[in-house]
Amino acid sequence: MERADGVFRVLLRVQTHPGMGADFERTWLEIGHAVTADPANLGQWLLRSTEEEHVYFIISDWTDEQGFRAFEHSEQHVEHRERLHPYRSGGSMSTMRVVHHLPSAKAAV
Repeated sequence: MERADGVFRVLLRVQTHPGMGADFERTWLEIGHAVTADPANLGQWLLRSTEEEHVYFIISDWTDEQGFRAFEHSEQHVEHRERLHPYRSGGSMSTMRVVHHLPSAKAAV
């Protein structure tokens, strides 16, 4: 078992307007490099729900909460939110800390 102290994870739930999923994905890909280029960012993922129509999840990992909050309040992030806003009908954000990580046995080989 590996401890994952310090990793700050953000989970966004995004509801998109019907018929706008492809445009949302395209725009997310266009602006995503600016997030992963931030020194505090450890990576991000876009996931499409298999249970709810028009719902996506965005997961991003950060070195710490302070680094995430600095990016969250940056002008660059505000611009990204504005570009994604036309496709969104709602959403929510949850933040958390990774406590433990159990890698696959295959990853240890």
